Amino acid sequence: MTLVYNPCVLVIESDDSLANQLSFDLQEAGYETVIAHDAPSGLQYSREREPALIVIDRMLSGESGLSLCKNIRGTGMRSPVLVLMARDTVDDRVACLEAGADDYFLKPYRAEDFLNLVRLYLKPEVDTTEQLRFGDLVLDIATRRAILNGRAIDLTMKEFELLKFLMEHPREVLTREQILENVWGYDFMGESNVIEVYIRYLRLKIEDEGQKRLIQTVRGVGYVLRDS
Repeated sequence: MTLVYNPCVLVIESDDSLANQLSFDLQEAGYETVIAHDAPSGLQYSREREPALIVIDRMLSGESGLSLCKNIRGTGMRSPVLVLMARDTVDDRVACLEAGADDYFLKPYRAEDFLNLVRLYLKPEVDTTEQLRFGDLVLDIATRRAILNGRAIDLTMKEFELLKFLMEHPREVLTREQILENVWGYDFMGESNVIEVYIRYLRLKIEDEGQKRLIQTVRGVGYVLRDS
């Protein structure tokens, strides 16, 4: 199915064959693509083209894909970043998140799974003025930004989805399973602290130093957004 709009996807992949396959599948799905074969050109293209989404292979030649992801985030780039990985362990997942990636997909490459993930992150923006409010915290759905006491806070895709889910259920204790299902859309295999990692990110951004904690841990259960 061809998209009505065609956002640009930057593919950073050292393997020519895989880079071309990723680009071909993306173009067939209606996206514009740009290919970079190494970290320096990937960083340059991310600045020049301001892509809607960035795909990075973790095993780039010359520099780690995760190191490149950190550098891209260091420029202020907020576009979603997907990392292609060969392994699926808790440490690998957390390493991706710590580097600033929004999600990952696994080798061997499967076009259908990859494109489903891309579509999840590149849904057409809906023209809306909807806002969620909780005390002094406001979440603007259109801009995907949080506002706390007049201070605008930039959020990554997953930070936004997690905060949105919490603010849609204020003062309701949400289990880890509910959060995984509604924010990530699937269950992680085995134990993972991916939720804890993102809760920590959100707390650093939306909880002013010395102020009361908004996102509270319910030990053994999950998390709750409340002001007491």
